This record gives sequence, C-alpha cells and structure tokens, in this order.
Amino acid sequence: MKSTFLLAAALLLWGAAPAQAQRKAKTPPTDVPLATRRLQPLFGGLTPAQAEQVLGAPFITSLTNSFASRAEASRFFSTKGYEYLSESQTDTAAYRFNLAWVLDPNNADAYHGLGIVASNAATPDQSIDLLTKGLTLTPANSALLSDLGATYLIRYQQTKKKKDLTTGTELLEKATTQDATNAAGWQQLARAYYYQEKYPQAWEAVHKGQTSNLASLDFELISDLKAKLPDPQGTFK
Repeated sequence: MKSTFLLAAALLLWGAAPAQAQRKAKTPPTDVPLATRRLQPLFGGLTPAQAEQVLGAPFITSLTNSFASRAEASRFFSTKGYEYLSESQTDTAAYRFNLAWVLDPNNADAYHGLGIVASNAATPDQSIDLLTKGLTLTPANSALLSDLGATYLIRYQQTKKKKDLTTGTELLEKATTQDATNAAGWQQLARAYYYQEKYPQAWEAVHKGQTSNLASLDFELISDLKAKLPDPQGTFK
C-alpha cells in the first residue's frame, strides 16, 4: 500500500486526452526558474504540455529511452518518489513525482505523492486538490482515500467547518471499507469520530487499527479518548 500519511467531484485531468496533443500549448510563464519549479507540485501549476516545453524535448526523450513506454517510465519515477519520501528527502521526491506526472498525467501515484509533499504547506488546500485528482483516477484506492480523508481532518482543525469533518469522515469510512487492514485509515477514522464526540465508535476504530498494525496507534488520541470515555475493552488503562 503506497500510503505515507506522514500525513468527490470529478475534476479535469491534466492532459490525458489525445485531443490535447492537437491543441497548441500556451507558452509557459518564464518568471519562475526551473530550479524552483521542479520542487513545486505540478512544476508550479503548469500544464503537462507547458512542463514539457520547460524541460525540453531532448530531456524528455532521455527520461524514456530506457523504458518501453512513457507510462512505464512514469511508474518508475513515482516509485522512486515514494522511496525518497520514506527517506525524508522531500525535495528530491517532489521532483521525481513531477517527472512521473509529466510523463503520464494519468498516473494516480504521481498525484498522491505530490499531495503528500504539499501537505507540508501552511494550509492543506493544495494537498486536497492533488489527492482528489489522484482519487479521480483510482476511486477505490484505500490509501488515497485515507490520506485525503485525513487531510480534510487537518483542514477541519483549521477551519472548524462541519463540511470538512463530514467529508473527511466519509472518505475514511470508505477507505476502511475498501481495505479493512488499512491501519492508518482506522486511526484517522477514530480521530474523526472523536471530533464528533462519538467515543464508542472512536474506540472501535482504534482497536481495529491496532489489530492490523500496532505501529499505527495514535497515543495522543488514545489519551484524549480515555479522558472522555474509558476504553470499553480495557486494553488502554
């Protein structure tokens, strides 16, 4: 499961259709240097065609020479992106995910990875946008569902808007339905229930996550929960 939550309306996908190749791409803005853009999700908001112009055709060709297709090359770079994320090399990961996106705008892992990178921002809005784009491509992806749901919970903590809490809860419920072993999803769902003062459901979610992976336990949440309702199972005293 490519979920590293270190952390829905259908949206337009970036350049997936062949018709895009028939449209003349707008000249990309030149006010931001490539060295900066490469570290920003989607190269700072470019379209795939604009990003290709910035990178240059020879460079794109060099990326794909060792692979059977652009899609295969894209999968390679998104995999490398997750490896760098696991090593806390966020900038390097961002560049790899950007390359994966340019090579295949239908690669959900590229959006997922960039969404995780963007979660470091002051607000989760861009992260939500990127994760939603990835989920549009893979609607049943439990890891994406749980990361997106958890990101909505982060925004709820900032905005206190009930809509964010409701959306986050629904996404997390779907994530754990899709994959009952998604331990991180269960812990985030427990937090969502806690925010709604549904303490018995929160404890149930904690224990389901515990069954799947002890390392997923959120002990800060458990402490908060115990203050509201003792653990019905008596596991956490």
